[in-house]
Parts: sequence; structure tokens; C-alpha cells
Amino acid sequence: MYERVYKTMKAVGVWNLVLGIIIIVSGIFTGVCMITGGANLLKKKSDILF
Repeated sequence: MYERVYKTMKAVGVWNLVLGIIIIVSGIFTGVCMITGGANLLKKKSDILF
């Protein structure tokens, strides 16, 4: 019985680790995209101003 509980806990721990890594990677990717977008806006600032 306890072996079943430990296997379930192990599976949940692995999925939590995988989801945490995916969230960190997607956050880094989103941040890089936002920084490059802002850099492009600053680069073309003179074209945007009225």
C-alpha cells in the first residue's frame, strides 16, 4: 500500500518539476521578446514621434 503512495508522490513531484521548468523557460522567452520589441521601438523613436 505504501509503495503505491510513494509512486504517486514521485509522479506528482516529477510533473511539478517539469511544469516549473516550462514556466521558467517561457518567462525568459517572453522577457527577451519584450526587450527586443522595446529596443526596436526606441530605435525607431524618431519615426514614431509626431
